[in-house]
Amino acid sequence: MLTERQLFILQLLIDDYIRSAEPVGSRALSKREDVTFSSATIRNELADLEEMGFLEKTHSSSGRIPSEKGYRFYVDHLMMPPVISKEEIYNIKDLFAEKMYEVERVIQQSAKILSELTNYTAIILGPEIFDTRLKHLQIVPISKDTAVVILVANTGHVENRTITLPDGMKLSDIEKMINILNERLKDIPLVELKSKIFKEIANVLKQHIENYHQMDQILESIFNTNQSEKVFYGGKTNILTQPEFKDINKVRSILNTFEQEDIIYRLLRSEKDGIDVKIGQENNLEAIKNCSVITASYSIGGKHMGSIAVLGPTRMQYHRAISLLDYLSKDLSNALTKRYQTLNDW
Repeated sequence: MLTERQLFILQLLIDDYIRSAEPVGSRALSKREDVTFSSATIRNELADLEEMGFLEKTHSSSGRIPSEKGYRFYVDHLMMPPVISKEEIYNIKDLFAEKMYEVERVIQQSAKILSELTNYTAIILGPEIFDTRLKHLQIVPISKDTAVVILVANTGHVENRTITLPDGMKLSDIEKMINILNERLKDIPLVELKSKIFKEIANVLKQHIENYHQMDQILESIFNTNQSEKVFYGGKTNILTQPEFKDINKVRSILNTFEQEDIIYRLLRSEKDGIDVKIGQENNLEAIKNCSVITASYSIGGKHMGSIAVLGPTRMQYHRAISLLDYLSKDLSNALTKRYQTLNDW
């Protein structure tokens, strides 16, 4: 059990280290206006805190830095209440005030602003496609031999497919096909569409459409849907601005991890509500052992749809990052829910 003085000193040291990225010594702490203890007293307390595993001593300095255990205790017990400035609230509100009806664009803009406000990397997992169902299809002619098929999902997810009309294929036949698909496929999960078409609906299409054999390629183009979630990033290279990552090998390892979507899924995917903070090796991933990841979930209509996170050094401004992430995830949920309701009224 830490004493009140040890709690105070630990909080001061971690706050100073987060601010400066430099090891903190007893002399520096003793010079603070809000400290009444002598340098010798502080030195003894720092030694005890190090022995208990909350601090570590570096080889290049007489100062100390927080350990992962120290950061964890800080986040759980010592962190200052989060504060967001009026300007930051305005920037977030302004983002969601825009009329962006494609979910992907809303999410991408959210990742961008979160990375700008925190100066860390923002990562958002798009709505899980296994929970995404077809709302309807539309076709928009572009020229005599091309058209765009618009796939709209119940979540607001929108995908466009440009198709080439085979020689002799009438646009009216394509429209007839789209009408049949809308009638038969509404509320079917996106990942099941292709299977359902070729196993169950093909015979119906053959009965109503001349030259059905020309439709195979068109159907393949329309329903070649990626079955994984999409990952959206903001500030991928922000890690380069942190003094801890001057070692190019560390940075390369982190950036390589960003390219491996299956790893990012496992890292961020969570059904938990609220904020989740994983510090250093708590992430169980060697490439980011010197990083912390703060994750929140977002929802559509009260249903969990994805995760939003910031990744930065363990020397992170936790209270600020948590505050911004919490605020933005709630606004993102509200914005996506409104778009979902709008589309359902469409």
